[in-house]
Amino acid sequence: MKIIKLFTLFVILLFSPKIMSQEFKLGKVSVAELEQKFHPKDSSAAAAILYKKGKTRIDYDQNIGFVTYFDVETRIKIYKKEGYNWANQAIWYYNSTDFKEKVSVSDAVTFNLVGGKIEATKLKSDGIFDEAVSKFRSQKKITLPNVKEGSVIEFKYSVRSPDVLIRDWDFQTNIPVNYSEFKTFVPEYFVFTPAQKGYIFPKVISEKSNKSFIINSKERSGTGGFGGGATQTEFYQDKIEYIEMQTTYLAENFAAMKDEAYVNNIENYMSSVSHELSMTRFPNKPIKQLSTDWNSVVKTIYDYDDFGPELNKTGYFEEDVKKLLAETKTPEEKIWAIFNHVKSNVKWNSYTGYNCDNGVKKAYKEKTGNIADINLMLTAMLRYSGLTANPVLVSTRSNGIALFPNRTAYNYVITAVETPNGYILLDASEKFSTPNILPLRVLNWYGRLIRKDGTSEEINLMPEKTSADNVFLTYSIEADGKVTGKTRRQSADYNAMLLRDNISNLKEEEYLEKLENTNNKIEISDYSKTNEKDILLPIVETYSFTGNNLCELIGEKIYVSPMLFFTNDKNPFKQDIREYPVDFSYPFADKYNITIKIPDGFAVETLPAPAAVVMEDDLGAFKFNIVANENVLQLSILHQINAAIISAEKYEMLKEYYKAMIAKETEKIVLKRI
Repeated sequence: MKIIKLFTLFVILLFSPKIMSQEFKLGKVSVAELEQKFHPKDSSAAAAILYKKGKTRIDYDQNIGFVTYFDVETRIKIYKKEGYNWANQAIWYYNSTDFKEKVSVSDAVTFNLVGGKIEATKLKSDGIFDEAVSKFRSQKKITLPNVKEGSVIEFKYSVRSPDVLIRDWDFQTNIPVNYSEFKTFVPEYFVFTPAQKGYIFPKVISEKSNKSFIINSKERSGTGGFGGGATQTEFYQDKIEYIEMQTTYLAENFAAMKDEAYVNNIENYMSSVSHELSMTRFPNKPIKQLSTDWNSVVKTIYDYDDFGPELNKTGYFEEDVKKLLAETKTPEEKIWAIFNHVKSNVKWNSYTGYNCDNGVKKAYKEKTGNIADINLMLTAMLRYSGLTANPVLVSTRSNGIALFPNRTAYNYVITAVETPNGYILLDASEKFSTPNILPLRVLNWYGRLIRKDGTSEEINLMPEKTSADNVFLTYSIEADGKVTGKTRRQSADYNAMLLRDNISNLKEEEYLEKLENTNNKIEISDYSKTNEKDILLPIVETYSFTGNNLCELIGEKIYVSPMLFFTNDKNPFKQDIREYPVDFSYPFADKYNITIKIPDGFAVETLPAPAAVVMEDDLGAFKFNIVANENVLQLSILHQINAAIISAEKYEMLKEYYKAMIAKETEKIVLKRI
């Protein structure tokens, strides 16, 4: 599946004087805005953006050259308690040793209607603080005070950047947006390529205007005259005239983007615009092309001091790796030994990024590092062992899909080993990951492999192998409806990684209590697990259970859903139309073998009929079979999805598949007293 099928990427250029930006002013909150109880077009909305205006301006600074100013002002209406989180805002900015942006916040106020009058509560200094996100980024966080149902909040912020760049702008979010305006002012020396994504688009106005700036210069020269000898400094001013391109994006009444099940990152599908600097063209200088394709982008990244050169460092690990390799024979053994060595000895500090924070040598010594420290180290060790290993740039799910060639599209790096049977993908930051079983955060469509010579290749990150869950369930029903039984569950691949992670995060008592509560308040005993730490093998859970809420007794009859607490009883797909794909993360197959012993004195009155639902293009299948043999029932059930991602065009078929599956799984066995 190609991303281009899911996104219409274009820019609408309109040269119409009829489209004018509306007048909004901070501090001019109306009584009508405060009295409004719900959004007129979406009564379910917890909050709404009444207006948001942004402006990016590139100006000349006498001391450092061209700089960028980014100004934003916003007004938000809070309708419900669920919207209180909009009072917490975070403004990210670059904050590294050699590149620092400056952020200022002003006019941050909460307005409430008290006794028919507007009351304003200003943000105080203790409601503003800075927080480090990574070695390169920080964020300024604010919390608006005195927020209630009905409040209107406002704030303004400015970011000054010592470079030429245009930040992304979102026209849509998970609450309604009444009005959004974004303007860019770009001198003719810089050419930006805009790219829009989403399913609805703003109106765009472009126009040109004449601008100028002054350059001050000074020159030391002799004063002349017969005496000669003396010098003085003369100051000059040069007026530079240029053409500025002004672009305005206008969006009105954009509906909230409703999240649904199986979406990797809803922001991938929201209406927004990004700009990539693609060319510079200064007077009397040759035109310079920038980031025109992925190969040029990744070559630039590879040449960074904290990327490519880190792959060439080997002295810090050579002795350790030699010892590891002495006990290996096959390439697979080499991969596992080195992979496990890095996982065991260097812990992830939760920072992402494709640039090293500490550097591989320091990270190895201190046993901690960011993603780049860990996986570039892993790549270097694999290369040292004689394997063909290369880094793969990745954009995590939270970062969005890398659609357009630019250096900020990626925020993560993993390792790929080339073998005769294809690539083996590795990420040594995750405790329970194995070769080709990556953390879910990495499963985001495509990554880009970079070779030593600077060439690159697109790599499919989405799993193709099916992850299995095999459940063996045996239980007896008593005449009073009580159920006693045993369960054995075997999970492999991604299912195993997720289960191990779930188990490791809780004490056993807490885990079992959670399991009991989510499974109709059953009581669990004789719990055991196998292969918990041998992560190359499937993990197996076994336990006995009793339950008093698993059957219904009506008169002389017992009603029971044969799958008990494994029953799928709700369709996760509720939208009539879905415009973005369904992302299951990985293909899976859930298989159930169930044996039911019915109580003495009862007979089967009704059994669910066997059923089979098969989706076209081999996307998935549901099979349900049941056989009765005297007082024992035998069931075999399969629910299988064969693709990690299913396109929006197949949504209606998938929705009907789940509807049919749930109808069958919730169908009751009816037992009658004889």
